[in-house]
Amino acid sequence: MPLPLILVDLLFFTGKKGGMESYVREVYSRMPREIVGLRFMALASSELAAGDTSWFPGDVIDSGISGENRIAWARGELFTVAGFARRRRAALIHCPANLGPLHSRIPVVLTIHDLLPFRHPEYVPGAYSIILRTLIRLGARTARRILTVSMASRTDIRRYLHIKRTPVDVIPLAGETLVKGAIPPTVRRANQLLAVGNRMPHKNFSTLLTALALLPEQTRPHLVITGSHGEDPLTPLVTELGLQKWVSLRGWLTPHELDALYAESTLFVFPTYFEGFGLPVLEAMAHGCPVLCSDIPVLHEVANDAAGYVDTHDAARLAESIGELLSSPDELARLAASGLARAAEFTWDRTAQQTLESFQRVLAER
Repeated sequence: MPLPLILVDLLFFTGKKGGMESYVREVYSRMPREIVGLRFMALASSELAAGDTSWFPGDVIDSGISGENRIAWARGELFTVAGFARRRRAALIHCPANLGPLHSRIPVVLTIHDLLPFRHPEYVPGAYSIILRTLIRLGARTARRILTVSMASRTDIRRYLHIKRTPVDVIPLAGETLVKGAIPPTVRRANQLLAVGNRMPHKNFSTLLTALALLPEQTRPHLVITGSHGEDPLTPLVTELGLQKWVSLRGWLTPHELDALYAESTLFVFPTYFEGFGLPVLEAMAHGCPVLCSDIPVLHEVANDAAGYVDTHDAARLAESIGELLSSPDELARLAASGLARAAEFTWDRTAQQTLESFQRVLAER
């Protein structure tokens, strides 16, 4: 008799979606191919199927659906995944990227990373916010069990999705060097800031750039911002503020390139207004890079006392905090040391193990 099959829904995965892809890749690369009593299979986007899937512990099937096509992706989530799982006689479906099937006879475990369209619809473009809220509600209604990444996100799930009976497991993410075996250099560049993230409004790079412009030219640090695709929408603001000499917009980087930036930068700045977890904070800490981040509850949950905090709605206050830290080697050293210790408390091995335990709880219910 064949072993129970877990179908992993990877229709969203294109290689250009940041944190959710890191989550899936890190978790499933740690799922042994020889887990006693279980098999894995992935239903993949056409982009993922054409790339490197060696990290996945099972067969990867090309769905023929583009993860870059939002309409096709949503239709696939609602209708294709459950049907494919049924035909393959899967015992469980894992949907790791907020969305899941409309209906499913097979138990669904849904990972909801955050509820940005519910908490801050103003940060999600137009009708897309309404569509996302609808799709997330439908997926949560179908799910047998929900996974999330922080206590803050679990509170939001209970509040906005009115989840009462469905179990919600909090399984934190982890921050490690992005390339296994990468060793941070012992000497960092003087006066280099690093910021990472997509260009959605809640990432708040405009305030960071405004703060940089407020710092005196003679001591102004160089700022590297990564994470965009194509022509960077921050370019006009950089020009308007006269910061061309002080800002590098690096776009989308490979894990090797991002590892190097974390390892060589003087200070990592995370000015976001909202996160479900805040994975880049732990990634920076794992590289020994001091962190200055937004004073919001979820980042306190992740970083505890190992980061500096500031109200990032206030460009002047952010500029002041950056200036104070860059002129205080002792405080930078303290943050670097405490950050390394804090990051070590989170491991992807533990995330993978707790995820597997959630799957086994659902399978046991059957």
